[in-house]
Amino acid sequence: MVLEFTKMNGAGNDFVLIDNRARKIQLSREQVVRLCHRQRGIGADGLFLLVPSSKADWAWEFYNSDGSVADMCGNGARCFARFIQKVAGANGKTSFETGAGIITATFQGERVTVNLTQPKHLSLSEKVAGMLIHSLNTGVPHAVIFVPDADKAMVQQLGAEIRYHPHFAPQGTNVNFAQVLGSNHIRVRTYERGVEGETLACGTGVTASALIASRVHGFKAPVKVTVQGGDVLEVDFREAGGEFTDVQLTGPAEFVYDGRIEV
Repeated sequence: MVLEFTKMNGAGNDFVLIDNRARKIQLSREQVVRLCHRQRGIGADGLFLLVPSSKADWAWEFYNSDGSVADMCGNGARCFARFIQKVAGANGKTSFETGAGIITATFQGERVTVNLTQPKHLSLSEKVAGMLIHSLNTGVPHAVIFVPDADKAMVQQLGAEIRYHPHFAPQGTNVNFAQVLGSNHIRVRTYERGVEGETLACGTGVTASALIASRVHGFKAPVKVTVQGGDVLEVDFREAGGEFTDVQLTGPAEFVYDGRIEV
């Protein structure tokens, strides 16, 4: 089977996107892993299939690079929105169904704003593995650790330890190392569950870190977040009744190339 695909990246978080509106494509876990493999395939942090939806304009089927199914991806959501705009048409706005709920997106050139689902399960200042850790689910679970210098954070070692820690069992968690750069500005490095390593950016991790910074450090919306790839994302939100509402993530979503590959 020969697949036509589009390669995209959102702040360095890269993805393979495939039009499956006709529902003719079925990929095994092994095929997803191969397509995302950086030496034997296209190379990506994750893969999206565009499919029809009865609840929104469209829907996605989303897989991590290890072939596991994921509910949500902030950087991927921006790329997916622009992919919809490219192959299916979208005049300024679109919506799509995800495992975490329905996401809406608006376009400003190469930058996209996505309205995320309401965060849940906020927990502050827990001692895990001898470290002070905060956690929040922004579509997928995230742990956040504030560090004095993100460059010196042991992202791979500590990220793996916390990701698999019994405290976050059975599903595990993504792990973010956040450094305060200034007023309403942080830098974040992320160990991503499903990729099992650091990525250049993680949209839901950026969002979790920004929201937790508002509670821990008194940040006000919007919060700017510099990611490992060098891009700056923006997280906007409101607080009502002790909960975060109207959470928005804004950042780039860029086309890299189109191609064909045999699987």
